[in-house]
Amino acid sequence: MSNNPVARNARIYIAGHRGLVGSAIVRNLQGKGYDNLLTRTHTELDLIDPVATEAFFVREKPDYVFLAAAKVGGILANNLYPANFIRDNLVIQTNVIHAAYKAQVKRLMFLGSSCIYPKLAPQPMKEESLLTGPLEPTNRPYAVAKIAGIEMCWSYNRQYGTKFLAVMPTNLYGPGDNYDLNNSHVIPALIRKFHEAKQAGSKEVVVWGTGNPKREFLYSDDMADACVFLMNLPDEDYESLLGDDESRTGRFEPPLVNIGVGDDLTIKTLAEMVKDTVGYTGEIVFDTSKPDGTPRKLMDVSRLQRIGWSSQTSLVQGLGRAYADFLRGQSSA
Repeated sequence: MSNNPVARNARIYIAGHRGLVGSAIVRNLQGKGYDNLLTRTHTELDLIDPVATEAFFVREKPDYVFLAAAKVGGILANNLYPANFIRDNLVIQTNVIHAAYKAQVKRLMFLGSSCIYPKLAPQPMKEESLLTGPLEPTNRPYAVAKIAGIEMCWSYNRQYGTKFLAVMPTNLYGPGDNYDLNNSHVIPALIRKFHEAKQAGSKEVVVWGTGNPKREFLYSDDMADACVFLMNLPDEDYESLLGDDESRTGRFEPPLVNIGVGDDLTIKTLAEMVKDTVGYTGEIVFDTSKPDGTPRKLMDVSRLQRIGWSSQTSLVQGLGRAYADFLRGQSSA
């Protein structure tokens, strides 16, 4: 593709296009004039089936792939279904990455999660913190699967000369989020809790944990913009991110880029912000018998910022848009 960005008529496959990130990537690409997007629902293409996955790549011949398909959930879901999380994610990413290699895809972007980093990694977490310590036990199965995906990209690049890049977003929220209280992440769970408490006139809302852990949150459309920005980098810039053979260079350089906003806040402060966004007037009660998870998870995004990208949506703006999306879902239901 020489040093030109991705052509507007390139065949681009977005795996997981109905999810939070995948749907945002589709919106971003369409907004930039890409009109040859390949999407398949789970019913149309089961990525757990290796034969069906390879047949799709042979038939459709995508030029570029965004691998956003995954089994995801919050603390409760990760605790209840650890085998599902490690099994399904390992199988999905293995099938897609191998099929992309065989189909000679020009570039593949594998989307992971900040949970790949050690529970007590130095803050903010740099890409080189990968594999330097124990993981948070509540989501270790999911994290191990995502670490394996990074290693797959790295290994295929080294052995086959592929151009597969892994990106690790911080905590995401936005349009199309999952608001199920049993397996959603913190922002959509809080939005639903405060909304239902407001509707019922409840005097208090219970939030898991102490409220002390700090988290970073990125609006999903900003995440998508970062992914499309990276995919569009000129060859020299893109290939500089693909890692190197550690046995040759002596340096630990995985094909990995953090995507985040670069600052964080406590869950208590977040809960107050969601409360204000929803317009709930009752009290917040923290259930300290429930787990907090990792004490802090702040991404070091200096690598991404040096390349020329930074997020544009403030948390106040994003929460307002997310709540509006939740209300649209409620009215359509």
